[in-house]
Amino acid sequence: MLGRAGPGLLRGLNFLIPLLDRIRYVQSLKEIVINVPEQSAVTLDNVTLQIDGVLYLRIMDPYKASYGVEDPEYAVTQLAQTTMRSELGKLFLDRVFRERESLNANIVDAINQASDCWGIRCLRYEIKDIHVPPRVKESMQMQVEAERRKRATVLESEGMRESAINVAMGQKQAQILVSEAEKAEQINKAAGEANAMLVRAKAKAEAIQLLAAALAQQHGSVAASLSVAEQYVSAFSKLAKDSNTVLLPANTGDITHMVAQALRIYTTLTKTQAAKTQDEIPPAHGDPQPPSTEVLKAESATSS
Repeated sequence: MLGRAGPGLLRGLNFLIPLLDRIRYVQSLKEIVINVPEQSAVTLDNVTLQIDGVLYLRIMDPYKASYGVEDPEYAVTQLAQTTMRSELGKLFLDRVFRERESLNANIVDAINQASDCWGIRCLRYEIKDIHVPPRVKESMQMQVEAERRKRATVLESEGMRESAINVAMGQKQAQILVSEAEKAEQINKAAGEANAMLVRAKAKAEAIQLLAAALAQQHGSVAASLSVAEQYVSAFSKLAKDSNTVLLPANTGDITHMVAQALRIYTTLTKTQAAKTQDEIPPAHGDPQPPSTEVLKAESATSS
């Protein structure tokens, strides 16, 4: 075309004029992988790093890639290196390892902004290796070990705290269970004692009823007198066993007199109880009430 760029050859059959037309540039539209050589970069805290990477790009416009730049691959490689040094200079050493993804994205954006006029698009950039100086690596290793010891100490203290909390909770629950058990035991004991008192009271009431029925029968008073006399004699026989001080009547040796005295006491108590019972019974309306002792005394004093 006499030194002028003609239309690019398309797929299929193409015709060229000998001596006038010739193929000057051949561009591949496939994705191209370029190794970025290792380079030195200084971080924000003045640590020199040796870093390399891999660049993935594709030619989007063959005309611009052929006539917009002399060597597109070299141009993109140099742009990637300078952008890498610029981005690393903005970060501290500790953040370089933690922000590799954001660093790769920033490099891709910077390359695409510059290579748009070249008809080239950078798809992605990956950092391969980051080499740290030996002394810096040793200090980083010591820092990592210190951080691990710190985490181990914190975890151990948290474990001891959790253990103490669990022990305290266990003791608290045990005390609560013990108190509840004691409460239930006292309630059951009180209920048992109440039931026992009721049973004893009922038994005593039935015994008194049976004793009253037996006394109401024929010769019941005689049997009661004999029982009281036996208890009286048995009580005197047990006096010396309970205490060192014993009070005895004057006629202790006379058993007959003691039995007779016991019978008299019982007879007197029986008569007194019968008199009280008779006084408590209201008189009938038709029967005349007998004059009391005081009335008789007053009438005798008047007659005299």
